Amino acid sequence: MEIKKRTIAIVCGGDSSEHDVSMRSARGLYSFFNKERYNVFVVELSKNGWNAHLKDGTTAPIDRNDFSFQENGKKQCFDYAYITIHGTPGENGILQGYFDLIGMPYSTSGVLIEALTFDKFALNQYLKAFGVSIPDSLLIRRGNENAISDEEIEQRIGMPCFVKPSNDGSSFGVSKVKNIDQLAPAIRKAMMESDEVMVEQFLDGTEITVGCYKTREKSVVFPVTEVVTHNEFFDYDAKYNGQVEEITPARIPDDVAKRAQQITSAIYDILHCNGIIRIDYILTKNSEGGMKINMLEINTTPGMTPTSFIPQQVRAAGLDIADVLADIVENQFT
Repeated sequence: MEIKKRTIAIVCGGDSSEHDVSMRSARGLYSFFNKERYNVFVVELSKNGWNAHLKDGTTAPIDRNDFSFQENGKKQCFDYAYITIHGTPGENGILQGYFDLIGMPYSTSGVLIEALTFDKFALNQYLKAFGVSIPDSLLIRRGNENAISDEEIEQRIGMPCFVKPSNDGSSFGVSKVKNIDQLAPAIRKAMMESDEVMVEQFLDGTEITVGCYKTREKSVVFPVTEVVTHNEFFDYDAKYNGQVEEITPARIPDDVAKRAQQITSAIYDILHCNGIIRIDYILTKNSEGGMKINMLEINTTPGMTPTSFIPQQVRAAGLDIADVLADIVENQFT
């Protein structure tokens, strides 16, 4: 008996500054999926409309009532949505709420967790309660910028520090502030991306990142990647324009790598995540001279170009990315 192929929508684009980055991830995912097993379409979301990219190079508008489209006069429906939008609406729970309403299974965590992980400050406060080590930070809201003075920020957080949008998916609007005179311009820059800005303590150490996914049958934590950038920090150019060295497995002691993987797995369970996540950390020395693992950020729709961290870690683990994606899809149907 012939098994009916599932039809997969790779949902990409979005409304944020990361639209083009998301399109790159979509092309990567399209190349990874096993076409013998799945019918795969790229679906681009933007302010101008939602459109399915057809195999003949044209596009067809999505009917938002049921996320279907017309191809050659025939209605095409999706069985599953693989979300690879970095930023709104795919990384903050908005799109997940829509898919919940129409009953479409999808690749990410649910509405609450997506909203929580997208809000860096709120996530940090939540995970602190579970004993996760987090850099100190404070929040500045639009319209209330003068509630705390630059001098108070310097005293509380110290210099240098990072100023970043609290609600954003990438490195847009992020500044490394070295002195108090740079604070106000950095906050204005971050406010261009988000109504809430986080001022975060600078930690000097080794940056690493770890991917993870779980199904009903298995728990997979990928090898640790060391991130070495020659820029001031791991900014947009470092992330997407090759100005970084990515070393997998990381050049860190085995016991530290194992602890980072254990923390990643524990956070996945605390948040009750779904699909692939990637967690960024920075390693610093503690008072006893040992290694302290500090969480920086959780990515619930990590980049999926062939050179992105997750595909690198999948290869380093000796796995096939097509099998990993099939695990994630089929977990929704078993």
